[in-house]
Amino acid sequence: MQKKNGLKAHFEWRGKIETGIKSKITTMEELALAYTPGVAEPCLAIKDDIKLSYELTGRWNTVAVVTDGTAVLGLGDIGPEASMPVMEGKCVLFKEFGGVDAVPICIRSKDVDEIVRTVELIAGSFGGINLEDIKAPKCIEIEERLKASLDIPVFHDDQHGTAIVVLAALINALKVAGKDRNVRIVISGAGAAGTATAKLLHNDGFADITVCSSKGIVTEGELAKFGKNPGPGSLSAALSGADVFIGLSAPGIVTGEMVASMNEKAVVLALANPVPEIMPDEAKAAGAFIIGTGRSDFPNQINNVLAFPGVFRGAFDVRASEINETMKLRAAYALSGLVCDNELEPDYIIPNVFDKRVAGTVAQAVAESARKTEVNRI
Repeated sequence: MQKKNGLKAHFEWRGKIETGIKSKITTMEELALAYTPGVAEPCLAIKDDIKLSYELTGRWNTVAVVTDGTAVLGLGDIGPEASMPVMEGKCVLFKEFGGVDAVPICIRSKDVDEIVRTVELIAGSFGGINLEDIKAPKCIEIEERLKASLDIPVFHDDQHGTAIVVLAALINALKVAGKDRNVRIVISGAGAAGTATAKLLHNDGFADITVCSSKGIVTEGELAKFGKNPGPGSLSAALSGADVFIGLSAPGIVTGEMVASMNEKAVVLALANPVPEIMPDEAKAAGAFIIGTGRSDFPNQINNVLAFPGVFRGAFDVRASEINETMKLRAAYALSGLVCDNELEPDYIIPNVFDKRVAGTVAQAVAESARKTEVNRI
């Protein structure tokens, strides 16, 4: 029924976003101000000082939502045109939750060089770039290259938005469980989201993180350095005696027996969507103390919408040149702090996506961090 209604709604909407105008054009004088000859002076002003493009156009508050359509939601490589409904949806979330104007840019290329060059060429129209649903590992290279070449924030939400919300949820989950930073964490998923999450947790002081890929425990490379003993073995072996499971991988790969082998008051964040690594009822029956998923029909929804609108709002408010690690960490702590200690409970470790405090609180933390790390330009 939901699939049928979704298709019907999109036929009716014929797109979820549209262009609005701030300047009225009801008289010849208004026309002359909004278009020719009134546009000449702002054009010349920007020509002389390109920074004025942030003052005289909507660039200051506009983000490009960029994809090649190779890793869309759980749909996979469906192409740029087919990814448009998702990118439009992302634009709606930017506007609704962060007051940020967003434009979908769906590129007909899977080539890293072409994607990077395309974004570089259009960057002057935007205040920031949000990379979305681009297949790993090329999404990591694309982000790194664009961050190096552009002077506006570049943010891959599938990586960093996920990491921010996971860290926020984990901070509060450990409070409820009465555990400290010495917990043993297992992350299932060595792709973009898993890598970014492991890095952010490590940078926040968690020292025992074991990352598993589809082949088992990762024993080589950067991800292997985050764990105290990343010896070879399976996901099942990694989970034995673990305190925290973070799933950023595939549906149904965790069993009740695997959860039962974890330490007491285990935290299970099974975030594969729409079907998690283990369903909440099975995890709870196996002894999990705190359970989170990416779904809205269970408690503790770990949803990126809790992060990216506020992150960009804060970055835009101070015209930041980048979104750095400090800004991401402060965003996570600001988000976790919205659930007071006396409110925390196993089924409430993260704010609801409709909590109107979220975007503003995250934005303020990001803006303050930008100033402290001196990447602000106003």
